[in-house]
Amino acid sequence: MKLRSIVIWTLVALVGAAGWAVLALSRGENVNAVWLLAAALGSYAIAYRFYARFIVRKVLRADDRRATPAERLDNGLDYQPTDRRILFGHHFAAIAGAGPLVGPVLAAQMGYLPGTIWIVAGVIFAGAVQDMVILFFSMRRNGRSLGQMARDEIGPVGGIAALLAVFVIMIILLAVLALVVVGALAKSPWGVFSIAMTIPIALFMGFYLRTLRPGRVVETTVIGVGLLLLAIVAGGWVQESSWASVFTLTPSALALCLIGYGFVAAVLPVWMLLAPRDYLSTFMKIGTIGLMAIGVIVTMPVMQNQAFTDFAFNGKGPVFAGSLFPFVFIIIACGALSGFHALISSGTTPKMIQKESQVRLVGYGSMLMESFVAVMAIIAASILSPGLYFAMNSPAGVVGATVQTASEAVTNLGFVITPEQLQSAAAAVQENTLIARTGGAPTLAVGISEIFSGFLGGDALKAFWYHFAIMFEALFILTTVDAGTRVGRFMLQDTLGNLWKPIGRVSWWPGVLLSSGVVVAAWGYFLYQGVNDPLGGINQLFPLFGIANQLLAAVALTVATTLLIKSGRLKWAWVTGIPLAWDVAVTLTASYQKVFSSDPVLGFFAQRDRFQSALDEGRLLAPAKTVGEMRQIVVNSTVTGVLAALFALLVIIVIVDALRVWISAIRTSEPLPDTEAPFVESKLVAPSGLVATRAEREQMAAARSSAET
Repeated sequence: MKLRSIVIWTLVALVGAAGWAVLALSRGENVNAVWLLAAALGSYAIAYRFYARFIVRKVLRADDRRATPAERLDNGLDYQPTDRRILFGHHFAAIAGAGPLVGPVLAAQMGYLPGTIWIVAGVIFAGAVQDMVILFFSMRRNGRSLGQMARDEIGPVGGIAALLAVFVIMIILLAVLALVVVGALAKSPWGVFSIAMTIPIALFMGFYLRTLRPGRVVETTVIGVGLLLLAIVAGGWVQESSWASVFTLTPSALALCLIGYGFVAAVLPVWMLLAPRDYLSTFMKIGTIGLMAIGVIVTMPVMQNQAFTDFAFNGKGPVFAGSLFPFVFIIIACGALSGFHALISSGTTPKMIQKESQVRLVGYGSMLMESFVAVMAIIAASILSPGLYFAMNSPAGVVGATVQTASEAVTNLGFVITPEQLQSAAAAVQENTLIARTGGAPTLAVGISEIFSGFLGGDALKAFWYHFAIMFEALFILTTVDAGTRVGRFMLQDTLGNLWKPIGRVSWWPGVLLSSGVVVAAWGYFLYQGVNDPLGGINQLFPLFGIANQLLAAVALTVATTLLIKSGRLKWAWVTGIPLAWDVAVTLTASYQKVFSSDPVLGFFAQRDRFQSALDEGRLLAPAKTVGEMRQIVVNSTVTGVLAALFALLVIIVIVDALRVWISAIRTSEPLPDTEAPFVESKLVAPSGLVATRAEREQMAAARSSAET
């Protein structure tokens, strides 16, 4: 390493260390958000430069001489060599859903420090590692899905358990994400118009880059981003015009639109809609988050939240029930560690990557960016006064429906906010009320408006930035639905291909249409029922979202560890083995508590017994307003309890069966056989990182010169 590099990276390390020192040593005093920003960015830079590079070179032994499935199997539909910048945008947009936005906001109930530590340390040693390693091994196996890799590498027992768990959890996650999108866009003409316009813009970009101006990524980007900005501005005009009614859709109509879009995005060639739309969305996502970071640096807001609140230790917070361990690590999934990411890393992305070394940028780098989103979310929540935070995120049963009852309830929690302050906060963002606006998204929007208005327009634009943030959240989440549906199609085809080989060919059109229809119908049913029945459809399964997602991560890390051991990399198995052990401890503890806890606020079956007893006595309990709703809650609690136990059991089966394979591999002197595709020499020349090095530019120039002659 050159002297200049040593100096630069030493300074980066010192910035990160200074940030962590201030966060760790500050007690009983408010901390400036800039220190949290410094701690996160310094840590990310060091991790990407050193740890990710170590894994790619030493552990995975990436080989750019080897052709990827995108090059070998290029068919213009699912397999397509894609520029690493566009693929980075697709992968980031596909993995960055509701989790990094709302999870940290909810976890702020326990203070800013527990969530921050988990977000940064979790992504460096677990989340980004999982995404990159699964992407690498799927790429080496022609883009096989996570469940199919489990079946191929672990065996039929663990494999079938993994296939079943992964697919069912996938449907639940997609339906939950779609429900969040519907909630954000319902009666929002600005959001509906702007997001709808990204579809024709993406189609134009796809054809422009493939047909009109092949290879002109920067040129296409400039045009696409310009059109996106115009669509966002025009959305504000539409909201104030006579066209507003056209783009003001009911939840049911939005659900049907999402279902139709999900099907189309799953069957069209990946270069035509999915990749360019995700790439386009990434500019808005990263641009908005980057602007937030600049706002924090410029305005230097002080975090009003405590490092640790009492709820971190007594487990009786009003936002969500449970103690710091394990539930902070469940609430904050995306942004630290998320099983959903492994589905994308074994779905669309491995079929599009040009070079093996690009897994560092696409797999590890995208996850670091998502983690940074989570950091900005926890900052946005923590700069609000605790009184406003708890008034917004506590359920109506706690804070009531008026500013007076909310003020009293918050005071009883140990925080202070007056009715006048609550009314003023709502008026500032042009909302009738902010009381009991649970879920995290409205709180994040208020936090974003605070940051942006601090250096862009002042209080006069606070309402504008609030509604912009609501639209931004919907766009942020929507990109996970379309990519997730396509991945669900791959998973179903892989699974059915074990029974009938033709349908396992992921680009066979009858199989594409049939499997896409089944996947969309599955999550679409739960979504449509959920938007029309507050206690039905996906609302029945919503409480499983966090635990199911982290159980999925356990499956992914088990598969990754198995592949490392089977391929003769036993000495490096700790890279995924340690995160696996942590995730298993967290998820099985949470599952046990949710199933067996006697506290009806925490345990599913305890909640069922409480409502059943009240029903037998002829009493109504909130939130139920009728006897029918009481019965529905009893059913919902029973179903979620049974599924929580079933998912945990399936994951245990996968891990135990994998242990059998590990022992066998360790006892054998030679690596066990696996399903890695045979080596084929690559003819593509492409950079490894976001910016090409001098040597890479010379190689690309030589390749172009050779092609022209």
